[in-house]
Amino acid sequence: MSFSDRQLSKLASNPRVWVVIGFGLAGVLVLAEVQRRRIRAKSSVNEDFGAFVAQFELLPFPQPPPPAARLPLSGLTFAISDKYIITPLVSAFSSGFILLPFEMCIDVKNYVTGYGSTYWKRTHKAAEITAMAVTTMLRNGSTCKGKTVMDELGFGILGENRSYGTPINPQKPSHVPGGSSSGSAVAVAAHLVDFALGTDTTGCIRLPSSFCGILGFRPSHGVVSTIGVLPNSQSLDTVGCLASDPSVLHRVGHVLLQLNFLEPKKTRSIIIADDLFQLSKVPIQKTVHVVRKATEKLSGYKTPKHMNFGNYIASNVPSLKRFCEESRNQQNGISTMKALSSVMLLLQRYEFKTNHEEWIRSVKPKLGSNISNRVWAAINTTQENVKSLYKVRTEMRAALQSLLKDDGILVIPTVADPPIKLNTKKGLFTEVYDRIHALLSIASLSGGCQVAVPFGSHDGCPISVSFIASHGADKFLLDTVLDMYSSLQEEVGTLQSPYNTNGTIDAAELLKEKWRN
Repeated sequence: MSFSDRQLSKLASNPRVWVVIGFGLAGVLVLAEVQRRRIRAKSSVNEDFGAFVAQFELLPFPQPPPPAARLPLSGLTFAISDKYIITPLVSAFSSGFILLPFEMCIDVKNYVTGYGSTYWKRTHKAAEITAMAVTTMLRNGSTCKGKTVMDELGFGILGENRSYGTPINPQKPSHVPGGSSSGSAVAVAAHLVDFALGTDTTGCIRLPSSFCGILGFRPSHGVVSTIGVLPNSQSLDTVGCLASDPSVLHRVGHVLLQLNFLEPKKTRSIIIADDLFQLSKVPIQKTVHVVRKATEKLSGYKTPKHMNFGNYIASNVPSLKRFCEESRNQQNGISTMKALSSVMLLLQRYEFKTNHEEWIRSVKPKLGSNISNRVWAAINTTQENVKSLYKVRTEMRAALQSLLKDDGILVIPTVADPPIKLNTKKGLFTEVYDRIHALLSIASLSGGCQVAVPFGSHDGCPISVSFIASHGADKFLLDTVLDMYSSLQEEVGTLQSPYNTNGTIDAAELLKEKWRN
């Protein structure tokens, strides 16, 4: 036996050598498994765009036997924000539908609504009831596919989440999807589901709908049940929906509101808020021009009127004056809109603190830096004259009702700015926040209904224009959007055609139309 053979034999008989080899192999296997899980996780995120917190299936209630008509939402799939409560498995059976989880059966069976936070999920018990809105969708034939990511505690507008990551915006992957119903918007925009349910407090449906290029409906305050939905700010919270198809939005909206599909058609008055479109980075040829051209082709529409909305609010919401900042650099209308958004955010802070202060102070959850700052600002706020906030809300509802009555539609940009790039330093977009909240505060504070409608793109980013109706005019608004949608998209397509001259020829005509009204 050679020397090398004797050395190998000696090493082979040494148990320590085998221990070292064993640890080495174990290390290789562990690294391989870690890499495999990373690839699998990345693949999973790519497949669902990071939209879901949990995927499962809630089957619809049985179809009625013939000759009864099919349920209105038959064949449609939907997702729900992580703010909605669903019951454990046993309760699901007793309620008339079956719960068939695709993954993580125990978590679904004992599901705790996470409110976008792992800390909330760990410190709360499983649900004992199912959200009324979810049950309504199931009763009308649709199938739920899971719960989606949302901003932590519903307190963000970017769509970022420290615990679950930021869902990928299908329209603009390098930019935020918007929040707080970020996962719901992404699931719809990526065609993972036909529609999604979300909540809208200060723009949580309208903003991500705008950033992801889809339709988003905020119903009138109080007309859709919030039973089984975790509260953020009761005076502002609404349950709404998102969809990419206007007919789906129309059907889901009618089911949510429990409306009759048939109603006499009204003559519609379109009012364009010129001062608010001046805040937008998008040329008016791609927004106001589109609305005007579309209404010319449709019957039952009066010639659009133009107005300065900020000045109207300044004159008709007297209690807002105490919140207006005195500034030589701000026009009266712009100052008024900023004051309106301030009242909305102060009201949200006050009610959020009332709802959740005890939990926040006792648990001290770790949240994303931007969310944490906003949450603690709410918890530490001391609002001396709360009555003045509610008074502005009351006056705002009356002012919008007086302006729009039962046949008016206010047209505004949904947001003034394109989606913000991922990982942008927070201090760089204070002014963007101000413009976002100014536009979103109109429906939030008045309690009116609003639909965000995609209008193509500008510089590679989605454009969104909103239609607002007074409180209780939800059916009128949904019917109007469905009626106008094809004409609006036709005009959008014409403008974005490579043979179009960017609408500059019609700019003078548009200006004449404005002054004619």
